[in-house]
Amino acid sequence: MPKFLIIRFSSIGDIVLASPVWRCIKKQVPDAEIHFLTKKSFRVVTEHSPYIDQFFYYEDNMKELIEELKKEDYDAVIDLHKNFRSSKIKRALKKKSYTIDKLSLQKFLLTKLYINVMPKRHITQRSLDTVKPLGVKDDGLGLDYFIPEKDVVKKEDIPTSHWLGYIALVIGASYNTKKMPVHRLQELCRKIEHPIILLGGKEDAEAGEQIASVDTTKIYNACGKFNLNESADLIRQSKMVVSHDTGLQYIACAFKKPVLAIWGATTPALDVEPYYGSAYLQHNAMPYENIYLKLACQPCSKYGTRTCPLEHFNCMEKQDIDSIVAKVYQRLATVKG
Repeated sequence: MPKFLIIRFSSIGDIVLASPVWRCIKKQVPDAEIHFLTKKSFRVVTEHSPYIDQFFYYEDNMKELIEELKKEDYDAVIDLHKNFRSSKIKRALKKKSYTIDKLSLQKFLLTKLYINVMPKRHITQRSLDTVKPLGVKDDGLGLDYFIPEKDVVKKEDIPTSHWLGYIALVIGASYNTKKMPVHRLQELCRKIEHPIILLGGKEDAEAGEQIASVDTTKIYNACGKFNLNESADLIRQSKMVVSHDTGLQYIACAFKKPVLAIWGATTPALDVEPYYGSAYLQHNAMPYENIYLKLACQPCSKYGTRTCPLEHFNCMEKQDIDSIVAKVYQRLATVKG
């Protein structure tokens, strides 16, 4: 029985984008046993996956963690993070390893010198490339996210005004330059004549209240009121999703929801656009659209920054709200039910 350790410490979106790796190994390598290592703060992202047999969590416990991992006697380590911690673990375990190419040089050239030599191969595909030597192939089924029954959101948990359907608007993101400013989100919500649920973490609750104040009947601020799985289920139950470059965008892809992806400091040029899998795209119209201005200063970062390096934040401030609204209506018109 071959035993594999997969390492992906963070973040929500990156873990979801890598999810086809453990599914494909589990389904394609006979009797494969899969162990998964991530940061403890991200355990919720994978803990309900049927393709992972055992979990290990990093939380400033490297020495103890390595001792535990040594006891497992893995056949191979699959490093989908490639940082100093994962390298330390690989050296300590002394097992055959397969490591993703993070394209650090190419990303540096793109974000600092605006020289684009990225391979135009999605990060999910490159994650799968990592395990090709094991005979593992892409099954085309896209991303995974699993919600336990206890976290399924009941109809009664949202306003009655939203029971017949709503748009999920993800207002959060890890860095400010990946988020539209509140006043622009207010304008967007004001012009969309359809029930909207705002999604984000507790840190987005105040901004959510400001946005929802535009119309407290039409707009429900769910930021900070639901855990990650519950927020994911609100995504699953939505008609469509409008999102910044953040984890819930990729969870929306896992549920094959139509997505309008709004980009600021980061862009699809980093090979991280919405991902649905070839099997879905063969039989369905393009389910997503990237919305960004293609400015000379985009992308300015791999991850986003706290403030605009050029202090104008044109990538978000100059977004055409009327155009986004029109695209929302176009997507809604194609949604069944």
